[in-house]
Amino acid sequence: MTQIGHYIAASRRHGVLGVHSLDHFALAVPDLEDARRYYASFGLEVREHGNALHLHTHGHPHRWGVLTEATRKALSHLSFGIFADDAERFRAHLEQCGIARLDPPPGLESNGFWFRDPDGSLIELKVAEKSSPNAKSVAGIDSAPANRRGAPIRGHAALVQPRRLAHVLLFARDVPGTLDFYTPVLGLRLSDEAGGVIAFLHGVHGSDHHMVAFAKSGGPGMHHCSWDVASVNDIGVGAAQMADKGFIAGWGLGRHVLGSNYFHYVRDPWGSYAEYSCDIDYCPADADWEGGSHGVENSLYLWGPEPPADFTFNYEASSEAQLVARRH
Repeated sequence: MTQIGHYIAASRRHGVLGVHSLDHFALAVPDLEDARRYYASFGLEVREHGNALHLHTHGHPHRWGVLTEATRKALSHLSFGIFADDAERFRAHLEQCGIARLDPPPGLESNGFWFRDPDGSLIELKVAEKSSPNAKSVAGIDSAPANRRGAPIRGHAALVQPRRLAHVLLFARDVPGTLDFYTPVLGLRLSDEAGGVIAFLHGVHGSDHHMVAFAKSGGPGMHHCSWDVASVNDIGVGAAQMADKGFIAGWGLGRHVLGSNYFHYVRDPWGSYAEYSCDIDYCPADADWEGGSHGVENSLYLWGPEPPADFTFNYEASSEAQLVARRH
């Protein structure tokens, strides 16, 4: 990806067809002003674009998220990036897989390929610059030498500004069935799964442990978007800056088992979350990740506080669908 100040060539596994990045997510929310305040407080750069808001990280040109206004919160689409010389191969591949191609949503100009996943979520594949990392992101430990203050005076701490979108976690009715779609059609690969209720997928051309993940629910929806920061201290300061703005509900500080990243989740006004994430595992393009299946006890965390009772509740699904999911 293009880094601030210099360029690193995109990593690639030659001869293998697969998406290289989660280019952006698009989310409809009930109130764009609430969304602006939430994501700006989180440390993102929120830009107006027509009737939408675009989410950027400071100092980076990439658009990571698109927010529009609707009567209820819902995932509008996910957009995955592909290499330009793979476009025709993907066109033929989608036809071979029997994927019904769709027109772009009204008012959206796109030369990409549009279709739906098994839960009906709208997916775009488009030619784009690789925005997933080409190497493991550097994570630091803030430490001061003797006779020097390590922490700033409270109130003087710099605003935490995430470096990039790390991944999204979506709800799915059938996690194994969803994997049977995303792995052969998009070329994603399984990193790890736990108990058949959650699974993590990475890009074959080099990406974090997961660029997209799926958790079992009674219907589709978006659980969280995750944002990479530089240190565990940034996670803590970020959580504090959100609490100072009134966004207190969430979960953390902790460390995940699958992916290994340190985390703190902050609940948004609609029942989903944004995650500060640091030091996630990396799956390089020139090696096969040795993941596997694990017990459900590994699905959430290695250490940390108990998650909120409704942490895995899907507020986008109907109440009837949620009751079915909870019984199972």
